[in-house]
Amino acid sequence: MAHVFTDDNFETEVLQAKEPVLVDFWAPWCGPCRQMTPIIDRLAQEMTGVKIGKVNVDDCPGLATEYGISSIPALLVFKGGKVVSRMVGVQSAALLKEKLEAAKA
Repeated sequence: MAHVFTDDNFETEVLQAKEPVLVDFWAPWCGPCRQMTPIIDRLAQEMTGVKIGKVNVDDCPGLATEYGISSIPALLVFKGGKVVSRMVGVQSAALLKEKLEAAKA
C-alpha cells in the first residue's frame, strides 16, 4: 500500500528520505487520479529501495501550491529533498518504474 503524505509528515517522509520518493498529488473527485491508484499501490508493493505515496491536494493545498501543482494527477520524483522528475496526467507503471530506477542510480 502506498504511503499517505500530509503537511505533518512531508518533511520527514519525503524531503529527508534517504531513498527516492514518488509522490502522487491527487484528489478523490479526480477520475484520472483514481485510474492511477492501482498502479501506485502495485508499484509500492513491487519496488524496493524507493518510497511511494500520495498527497491529497484537497487536504494539503499548501503542498500543492508549494510544488506548483496546477493539474492532477501530478507525479513528482524526489531525490535528496529535490524534485528530479515531474509528470502530469495518467502515466504507465513502466514509465514510473523507469523514473524511479533512474533516481536510484
